[in-house]
Amino acid sequence: MKRLSIILSLIVVLSIGLIAFKNIRLGGIMGKITPVDGASSVSVVAGTDTLKAQVNQGTFGFTNLKQGVYTIWIKGNAPYKDAMIENVAVKDSATTDLGEIKLLQ
Repeated sequence: MKRLSIILSLIVVLSIGLIAFKNIRLGGIMGKITPVDGASSVSVVAGTDTLKAQVNQGTFGFTNLKQGVYTIWIKGNAPYKDAMIENVAVKDSATTDLGEIKLLQ
């Protein structure tokens, strides 16, 4: 009887753990920078955490982001200026497309 209650307790604990992991869904951010050679890198910032991605033919993307609000920093190549986009919302299982981002000189 004691063994049966231990086994049942273990099954319950494992089931709760699986449900918790199943509900984690990640999103992303993507965009296109013009002119194509206007920037070399893009960073995404949430609180004190920062991720950096290289710009490839004007496009960039971040995946596996938790739901939340992010700030995007674009490092412009001379003569283009750096750019910042605030309050970019990422939702579970969705990619936020920032569309075309035109850098100023």
